[in-house]
Amino acid sequence: MIREVEVYQLQTAVQQLIAESVYHLPASYLQSLAAAQDREQSPLGQQIILTLRENAHYAKTEQIPTCQDTGMAIIYLEVGQHVHFTGGDLNSAMQEGVRLGYSNLRKSVVADPLHRTNTGDNTPPILHTDIVPGDQVQLTLLMKGFGAEMMSRLRMLPPAAGVTGVKQFVLETIELAGPNACPPVIVGVGLGSSFDGVAHLAKKALLRPLGQPNPAAHLAQLEQELLDDINDLGIGPQGLGGSVTALAVHIESFPTHIAALPVAVNLNCSAPRKATIII
Repeated sequence: MIREVEVYQLQTAVQQLIAESVYHLPASYLQSLAAAQDREQSPLGQQIILTLRENAHYAKTEQIPTCQDTGMAIIYLEVGQHVHFTGGDLNSAMQEGVRLGYSNLRKSVVADPLHRTNTGDNTPPILHTDIVPGDQVQLTLLMKGFGAEMMSRLRMLPPAAGVTGVKQFVLETIELAGPNACPPVIVGVGLGSSFDGVAHLAKKALLRPLGQPNPAAHLAQLEQELLDDINDLGIGPQGLGGSVTALAVHIESFPTHIAALPVAVNLNCSAPRKATIII
């Protein structure tokens, strides 16, 4: 049976998710940050993590953004195949939801990468849509700041590089990022697919609840090994030294061609702003 969903519902949902994300950091992140403060060995690192926790508290209680960079809106839609949208154009509704949601937030989107004219309303968002079984719509918003985004990297490795090559590339990326991604970071890693697909996997990995391991045992083991190796680098909170450089490593994978081992790394900073709603 077909279920009709008004696009206005999605527009309103986008506004709500922006308001929730910008002021309220995810509970799994705050729990992980508290645990990180306990295991951080550097006194300065402990103080920085405490400051990050206080910042999250003030953002929530005072309804102010957790970071001055309120990011670019990235929207993930999982649309049940029995859903029929009514009342207008879906893309226009998403854009209007972002425009309204960012009305009192910093506008960071430029219309042309070279001409650099600000759109004035933080539109357009980046929209990813998947058709899935069922009659519901799941909408996930990621407000992606670009300090960490600028540190993203992708490499098309030869298959012979194997796990060792993947590890070397991820660690090299974290070292190059240093303080610029505002650690402690969340590390999204994409493996497989194609040139464009592996970057999408790396960003989608950031949507997983913090610290939830990949269901594949070998990838869960690789996540833990990478997390340990990253924290052994000594970069520490805000790059000022310490034992907590990353809070989690999340890996997403997809089948790929016999000739390649694509790998991408996308980092989320110490203000991971995301939220999900099901309609």
